[in-house]
Amino acid sequence: MSDPVFRIIGEATRGGIVAVCDHASNAVPEEFELGVSAAALEKHIAYDIGAAGVAERLARRHNVPAMLAAVSRLVVDLHREEDAPGLIPTTSDGILIPGNIGADCEKRLDEYYYPYHTALEKWLEEVQPGLILSIHSFTAKLENGPAKERPWEIGVLYNEDDRAARHAMRLFAELGVTVGDNEPYSGRELNSTMNRHAEAHGRPYCALEIRDDLIAEERGQARWAAIIADVAGRVKLALETV
Repeated sequence: MSDPVFRIIGEATRGGIVAVCDHASNAVPEEFELGVSAAALEKHIAYDIGAAGVAERLARRHNVPAMLAAVSRLVVDLHREEDAPGLIPTTSDGILIPGNIGADCEKRLDEYYYPYHTALEKWLEEVQPGLILSIHSFTAKLENGPAKERPWEIGVLYNEDDRAARHAMRLFAELGVTVGDNEPYSGRELNSTMNRHAEAHGRPYCALEIRDDLIAEERGQARWAAIIADVAGRVKLALETV
């Protein structure tokens, strides 16, 4: 396995703000034939549309260093527990992934999943960040199911530790942003990476879900990176003054 598992952009400052992007890439290493179309690899089933662009701009323009995954969630979903049913999906949003039927789970864990999480834990241990931003995106509506529009522009997710999330939701709302409280997914059900690397170590975090139609293009990515950087800075300050 010679394909990169992750990339880090920017130099982290101890105690500062960092960003993590588990679903940054739709890259599928050549060793895998998943049996899905090129068009499917451009959909949300393969990666979080726009999330990498936001994370990159946070790192390059707002001094928020970022670690981005470099492999598609169709190969192995880095934002799942090792024993989760959807770790190596055989279907996603109504699309069959035939190449994952009977896949060698241990091989993908050893080559991609464990190296990613080992590197992330090492990075966070060295940096000891004052705040972690987990950057994701969600679709405006589900392709497989009711065509119900999701009204939120951004969602803030959390499990047991809502210290940073409460400040972030208030600050986004003050900026006129339509913000979801554990929407469109609940962090009490889907919070794997932050459970492992933030909550388990007492590290404050904001798990952010941005609606992908807002960040599909560079202009939107730049706008939301600026909004998130502003809010994150004020969240960190609020946490330090408690």
